[in-house]
Amino acid sequence: MSETLTGKNALVTGATSGIGRATAQVLAGQGAHVVVSGRDTSRGEKAVAEIRAAGGKADFVRADLNGAAGARELARAATRITGGIDILVNNAGIYPFVATGDTSEEVFDEVYDVNVKGPFFLTAELIPAMAAKGAGLVVNIGTVAARKGITGATAYTSSKAAVDQLTRIWAAEYGPSGVRVNAVLPGIIETEGVQTALGDERGPFLAITPAGRVGRPEEIAAAVAYLASDSAAFVNGAFLTVDGGASAL
Repeated sequence: MSETLTGKNALVTGATSGIGRATAQVLAGQGAHVVVSGRDTSRGEKAVAEIRAAGGKADFVRADLNGAAGARELARAATRITGGIDILVNNAGIYPFVATGDTSEEVFDEVYDVNVKGPFFLTAELIPAMAAKGAGLVVNIGTVAARKGITGATAYTSSKAAVDQLTRIWAAEYGPSGVRVNAVLPGIIETEGVQTALGDERGPFLAITPAGRVGRPEEIAAAVAYLASDSAAFVNGAFLTVDGGASAL
């Protein structure tokens, strides 16, 4: 893969597994210096070792993105390591599959702390510097489920709908300064988190996916890499759906 991102610094949250890890690998493979962030130090160090073994540049920063304080600490640590972040991928998230009536206040608060407050304050900390230099990219990892009336995951899907709106607002707010803000909306993807949440109960999802299969993390990473490329220089405020055609039904 050509090194189209040489000289760029990227921060990928939730990058110790799944979509985040695949994204970190792809961006590093294109020449970016990637800050890998997550809660599990051993997995984070392993992800960094794999990137470095492949000739890429990466560092790990442990972070709990469960509110403003953790987000700001991560932003400052990533900036110290790299000198400044050019590409921010807000991927970290939790997705308990719990119906409305079974959702406790503690679960609700945790979902919104991680899925909304985390990316909000991380972006708020990093995006002004991007705007000041006239260039930068934020990619929010959402879900197609936020645009459907899917039952059984109310807090999760509503939190991702909030991130969709943040994408629109930030694109309008910072676009004039040269910063692009977009979102990638995956369908069901084969990750450890999905395995934990769904187990082998994928039938209903596959039934509404024309591709007839679960997506792969690297397919979402490829979408992020496109948005980070010069080919997407005029793409701002966009929602790139990668769901095997599920949204078409």
